[in-house]
Amino acid sequence: MEDIKKALEEQIKALEYELTTELPAEIKKAVALGDLSENAEYHMAKQRQVFVNARLGQLKKRMGELAMVNLENIPRDKVGFGSTVVVFDSTKEEEFTYKLVTSEESDVAKGLISTTSPIGRALLGKQLGDAATVVTPNGKRELEILKLFTIHDSIQGEAADATPRSEAS
Repeated sequence: MEDIKKALEEQIKALEYELTTELPAEIKKAVALGDLSENAEYHMAKQRQVFVNARLGQLKKRMGELAMVNLENIPRDKVGFGSTVVVFDSTKEEEFTYKLVTSEESDVAKGLISTTSPIGRALLGKQLGDAATVVTPNGKRELEILKLFTIHDSIQGEAADATPRSEAS
């Protein structure tokens, strides 16, 4: 979670610099060229200014949402944000490992799925041994939860010098 916040902070800082330093300089330079009605540089800088303002608003809102995530509200025995889940997909007759992450971190090829994706939504709240039905554009998939490691297990593992935890623990 800290990595996400750091990445968002860096994006915000870069956009704020562009908004307060670079774009005003570009607009000033374009204004010095004269007639603004046909000045492409001026119009492009103004359009970029509107975009940067809107993107800053989105990023700041997302930072606020992430700041409100309370680990105590994430279940310890059910699939939730930060959980790593090993499932058996009876439709494909294969095992898959997924980690539930924020939309900013999602990368399906690496098994990082958003909690808001169809698979993520279907798995949320499920326990070890439960089955989840996922409705995708390609049809329904049945997933049985074979292993579950919650965010709390990950934190405990890091606290214990990152010693891998066995299934018995």
